[in-house]
Amino acid sequence: MKPITRRAFVGAVGAGVLGALTGCGSSAGGGSAAPASSASPSKRDGVPNIILVTDIGTVHDQSFNELSWSGLAMLNGKYGWDVSYIDSVDEPDYKIRLDQAVARGADLVWGVGFLMGDAVREAAQEYPDVKFGIIDVAYDDPLPNLTGITFKQEECSFPVGYIAARTTKSNKVGFIGGVDSTQMQLFEQGYYAGIEYANKEQGLSVTYQGKWSGSFTDDALGQSIAYDMITDGCDVIYHAAGVVGLGVIRACSEAGVWAIGVDQDQSYLAPGTVITSAIKRVDEAIAQTTERIIAGEVEGGENIVLGASEDAVGFASTHDLLSDNLYNDTLQIMEKIKAGEIVVPKSADELKTYISSL
Repeated sequence: MKPITRRAFVGAVGAGVLGALTGCGSSAGGGSAAPASSASPSKRDGVPNIILVTDIGTVHDQSFNELSWSGLAMLNGKYGWDVSYIDSVDEPDYKIRLDQAVARGADLVWGVGFLMGDAVREAAQEYPDVKFGIIDVAYDDPLPNLTGITFKQEECSFPVGYIAARTTKSNKVGFIGGVDSTQMQLFEQGYYAGIEYANKEQGLSVTYQGKWSGSFTDDALGQSIAYDMITDGCDVIYHAAGVVGLGVIRACSEAGVWAIGVDQDQSYLAPGTVITSAIKRVDEAIAQTTERIIAGEVEGGENIVLGASEDAVGFASTHDLLSDNLYNDTLQIMEKIKAGEIVVPKSADELKTYISSL
């Protein structure tokens, strides 16, 4: 495995596209990605053809898929490369959609999300002359035409947990996840660790509760789970659940409590409700890695891991609902994570050890 350096990640696309993370909203600002099209562009000689296959949330999830698509849309605007997407509706679609992407003459096919991990690997094995990439999957033995990208999402969840603990008035905060998995648990563990750090630092006694929805697409379910938490006293709820999270934010807005967004700055979804968002620069990662693959700098057969030290994760710059003191303190938390002064736990066992060490 060849790790990507901070210089490689931050410098590849350039300052015109990449802003500082802790203090920068999503490049898909305002809630919409660059103009999207699912139409297949005609294959042009010498012009790279890159196709994104979404997971079941579709490209209009206002979160993970949308952000991934906006990364490819950057490349269309910058180079005129042919980029398009194909939406998946459910898991059996994955193989069909990946086959369609290859049939459209894709030079590079991207899959989005850990649910697509097996399907993307099978497609890469079936089509060895096509390059494949996937977000949120690291393979033990990646194929030579396959690149996996994962994020240290515990490192963007820690600061929003810190914010939640210092914002709550009821001393109860919640987390609602999508489909439970080792990768998704990083969001929960980082959030919980940030809460406990704030408890220790500030002399607080904030308690935590979490719930897995088992879905990334059922916004009504997210709303229902959030209402249950609010009824139980939670006045800050963080979601990492795709479209389910839209229901969480809606419930928080209707109940007059705080919500925390994920992946991109989701404050536009409910002004006055979303106090911050955990940011994963999926757009930048997919854009820059695509550039490197097309340039031949990445051949495949490797996993790329991106975290705070690469400025690939952090929290949103929007802080109208936070005091300057809290916002600046949280910036300092991020600097400590980057410097290794705070090592955020990545498993349930590490979380227990971390909490006991505070």
